[in-house]
Amino acid sequence: MKNKQKYDQAFIESFSIDESKLGDNLEYNTIPEWDSVGHMGLIAELEEVFDILMEMDDIIDFSSYKKGFELIAKYGVEF
Repeated sequence: MKNKQKYDQAFIESFSIDESKLGDNLEYNTIPEWDSVGHMGLIAELEEVFDILMEMDDIIDFSSYKKGFELIAKYGVEF
């Protein structure tokens, strides 16, 4: 599985959403599932999938599907 697929799957599983909801418009609090609790679940899933440990500043800055690519790439993950 490619990294983009892993990334997408983390969102789909964490928020129980359809793949069609993924995209540049998906941001924190734009869907009911992406609240503070859902956010931490997503971060945990991404850390596990990519075998990384995100810094607190990056966890806070992770405000959208699009922004996540930039932040995850900081940890050596290529998309």
